Amino acid sequence: MELTLFHYIVGAIALIMLIWNTVEVGRNDAANIVNAVFGARVMPRSKAVWIAGIAVIVGAMASSPVMETARKGIFDPASLPGINAAISVYIGVYLTNTVLLYSFSAYGMPVSTTACLVFSLLGAGFALGGVEAINWDKSSKVILGIICSIIVSGIAGFLVQRMFRGVVRDDCEDPQVIKLHGPWMAGALLTGLVYFLVMKGMKNVALVKSIKASTFDALGAPVALLIVWAFLSVLTFLAIRFWGKLISNKLFAALAVMGMIATAVAFGQNDLANCASPGLAVFMILQKGELAGSVDVHWFWLFCCGALLFMGMTTKTAQRVTRAEVNTGSQGDLVRLYAPEWCIGVAKWIIPKSGQDHALAPKQKPTKVADKLQHYDALRAAVITSVTGSVIAFASGMGLPVSTTYVAFAAVISTGWADKIFTRGDAALKMGRTVWVVFCWFFSAFVAAAIAGIIAKIIHLGGLRGIGIGLAGNLAVRYVMRQRADKHEAHLKEQALARKKELIKNAENGENIKFASDEDSDQL
Repeated sequence: MELTLFHYIVGAIALIMLIWNTVEVGRNDAANIVNAVFGARVMPRSKAVWIAGIAVIVGAMASSPVMETARKGIFDPASLPGINAAISVYIGVYLTNTVLLYSFSAYGMPVSTTACLVFSLLGAGFALGGVEAINWDKSSKVILGIICSIIVSGIAGFLVQRMFRGVVRDDCEDPQVIKLHGPWMAGALLTGLVYFLVMKGMKNVALVKSIKASTFDALGAPVALLIVWAFLSVLTFLAIRFWGKLISNKLFAALAVMGMIATAVAFGQNDLANCASPGLAVFMILQKGELAGSVDVHWFWLFCCGALLFMGMTTKTAQRVTRAEVNTGSQGDLVRLYAPEWCIGVAKWIIPKSGQDHALAPKQKPTKVADKLQHYDALRAAVITSVTGSVIAFASGMGLPVSTTYVAFAAVISTGWADKIFTRGDAALKMGRTVWVVFCWFFSAFVAAAIAGIIAKIIHLGGLRGIGIGLAGNLAVRYVMRQRADKHEAHLKEQALARKKELIKNAENGENIKFASDEDSDQL
């Protein structure tokens, strides 16, 4: 293929959009990684982001299977009317995703970057190639995988949390309780992480293949898992025996951090596809004139993309997403959230009608992290991160681009339901926010498909002029959304303050009332 000035300019634009989109993905999905650890006040958000960011970079350097699915598994580029049409699809997807992710992040909404990518590819591919261009078999499997991941995460989170909470109640730092139950519980969570993150998520690594062949394949998965669980349980027991109270006080906090690291690695494996695959597809078209074969990406470029994800995680709007998601699943009484009235009405129909406080989760209490109150206790944080990391890692090993947002959010809400947190405080608002988030998931998917289709058509017809129109529209929407989102944040603060004053007025010793939501400022 003979390259023209148009193609060189498109290549430069694709590189810029790849960098831009990678930052946006990190900006929105950061909450899914650090929300549980931060919400439990295990460590400050800034420290959690740094630890998770390094793990994200490690995971990004092993993201190829998912990237191939996202790059050419959703539609068939060969069915499009020419090379320029394929380029128009990928640039249109980037222009769509960057503005959608920014808009939702500005409002603190944890939208799925994976769903945005998949449906943008579907919409743009359909707009330029028609029904024949869509790989319906692969697309349906990807969408089914996303739905199944939500269900699996929700069920696993509920069952594990209800079982663990039934055992330890609110005594997850009591030395005697931890000595009795800590080893087998830690062994169970760590076994899940080891199996799904290593044996499934990294199954293509030569060393992992060798270990798997001599253990899981030779003994059978049930026997091998039992042996791993027993070994890790004994190891935890010995640690508690020799270090006593030090381990007892920090066991579930340490498990939460391990789960966060596993989730971050799985996130890097899975979600890099959302950032890099359209840009890589453009580069391959310009280099080879086709999309045949697989892309062999040098580790350095994967490292750079992981670093850009990390950069997005440190932004101010990422903090908004973290705060909103933490408050949605908070076991506290007062939260700073927004939900439309119709969502709150649906929530009142869903949540228990008794109105009595039967919550299993402990009340909020001060922590050693700047004397801040907890949204979650360390036990629940450990379950959230372990379930999320396991599900995402398994999907990555299968080459399925599932949604980290959907999986993490399902784990937060299902563990909260297991703890019966929706029986007290701002229960209707929290459940209403849950309804609103789920609604926006479906809304964002259809919007992504429609907008990507329109922009791809404009670019295909107008060339560089069409790209300019799409970019101008993108920047204009970003500006408007930023202004509106800042006003929205100020209004949320006013509403939370008004509810706090009312609670203080109606409570005895109201001057001593303290809420974790007071501490969730923009400087988390």
